[in-house]
Amino acid sequence: MARNVLESSLLGAGFSIIFQILCRILTFGINAYIVRHVGREVLGIMNVRLLLLESTLLFLSREAINRAALSANAQQGDRCSWAQLINQMWLTVPICAVLCAPCLYIWLNWLSAVDAIYASQYEFACYAVAFSCVLELMAESAVFVAQVFCFVKLKILLNTLHILVRSAIFLWIVTGDRSAAINAFAIAQLSSAVTIVLGQYGFFYFYLKGFKDFVAQQAKKKPVAPKAWQVSLYEHMDDFPFKQLSDFLPGVMFNPNGKHFNRELQTLTLSFVKQGVLKQILTEGEKYVMSVSPVLSFGEQATYDVVNNLGSMAARFIFRPIEDSSYFYFTQTLSRDIKLSKQPQERVRQASSVLNNLLLGVSSIGLIAFTFGQSYSYPVLLLYGGPDFVAGGLPQSLLQWHCLAIYLLAVNGISEGYMFATNTSRDIDKYNYLMAIFSISFLVLSYILTGIFGPVGFIFANCINMLSRILYSTYYIRHQYRPLSLDPLLGLWPGKLFGGTLFLAGIVCYWYQSSDLVTHLGVGVLAGLACLLSWALAHRDLVRLAWRYGRRIKIE
Repeated sequence: MARNVLESSLLGAGFSIIFQILCRILTFGINAYIVRHVGREVLGIMNVRLLLLESTLLFLSREAINRAALSANAQQGDRCSWAQLINQMWLTVPICAVLCAPCLYIWLNWLSAVDAIYASQYEFACYAVAFSCVLELMAESAVFVAQVFCFVKLKILLNTLHILVRSAIFLWIVTGDRSAAINAFAIAQLSSAVTIVLGQYGFFYFYLKGFKDFVAQQAKKKPVAPKAWQVSLYEHMDDFPFKQLSDFLPGVMFNPNGKHFNRELQTLTLSFVKQGVLKQILTEGEKYVMSVSPVLSFGEQATYDVVNNLGSMAARFIFRPIEDSSYFYFTQTLSRDIKLSKQPQERVRQASSVLNNLLLGVSSIGLIAFTFGQSYSYPVLLLYGGPDFVAGGLPQSLLQWHCLAIYLLAVNGISEGYMFATNTSRDIDKYNYLMAIFSISFLVLSYILTGIFGPVGFIFANCINMLSRILYSTYYIRHQYRPLSLDPLLGLWPGKLFGGTLFLAGIVCYWYQSSDLVTHLGVGVLAGLACLLSWALAHRDLVRLAWRYGRRIKIE
């Protein structure tokens, strides 16, 4: 297999960033429309309660299985067959179906009730979201195959398509009847799930037909020179094991190992299951607290969610694609059960350099967000939600503090992702106990600090939690690389030139925040350009590396 894992990871991150920015702009536009024309309470029901149901079902059903399968495919290919991997991926469907029953009962009976005028729509939406999750996971085996064989553009294209379909159907229904917004949300979720299933299997149906023709043509004594698009799709795919579309179904593909499931893979999956439950609590903890206890009304939940989404734009657009691609890269490059000193040193040095550059990049982005967020939170929220939305000062305060969480989130995502990608099953089990402590502490802190500081308490609790996790993961990284005299954690320090420029930019922007909007924005643009220029001057080698890969993306 001659596929370049590092290059595919970088391409995947690059395409994900570009397309997610375009699609999330559409999503934020829809939220702004709901805030201004439909109402915050409806937005709170959809974006907090219903999306929490979707997130809970999908994460608990597939996260552990997907992470374990990626590791097994990279490091146990001789012991874990593709038939076993496909069977493992299909376990996500019955797991999700089983989880639907208790989750639906909790969402419909235990959580704080919605107003009577929305009750019937809310009940229908809960069932629709649960069914859409089961439906979406029916394509999980195809999604996994596309990820392993580096079909980067397919992933981005289908993700974009399903967001566009969901948004278009929602807007089409809501513009005709604003009172049916929750029903529109449910129908849009079902439609997007159908889009994912048809898109994945539709692609591989035509891909397998073309792949067979390509192989047959190349087997001839005088093969016809393939076209450029055929080379990009079919070259270096000698190890592609699928011959027909039914091979993506469970129990169909020939299994040389005899057993339907791999015991080592299941053991690793169970380790990730424990970790996944705790991670889900940490990721969505504030939404669980909001839903279980009457701390905030749906309107206040919507305000927090809007500000949280705005503050998390960097995480959604930039950090998450980088985290996913870097996790894939590290799982394919380093082995879990072998010390770094006994692995190929060229791979180890490359992994150290990549980790250093990743930490440098995301921490720099986080510092920029924190610096400029203090002065520009109010104008951003004013433009987004209007004067009524920013009245009272709570949204501005939420966004300013959230900018601190962005920096911690950036560092934690990469450091913890690397740790998960290189941990042994024993290390993962050990960390699960710490995650349990972090999870319980986070929920308790969220409840206590929210009672003291209001919605801002959620952000304080999240910052304390992420800082604790960062300290643990960076200790693990330092301990792992110390015998090799390598220190990828140096990437956490962006340099004196960039740090000094950021400090001055923050003071200047804060000084001009009482000026008119045009002047304030103009000063911010100039200060931002100065910060970017100082960063580029301080890290010229990394800029040249990014330029080379950027040109490659453009060419392809």
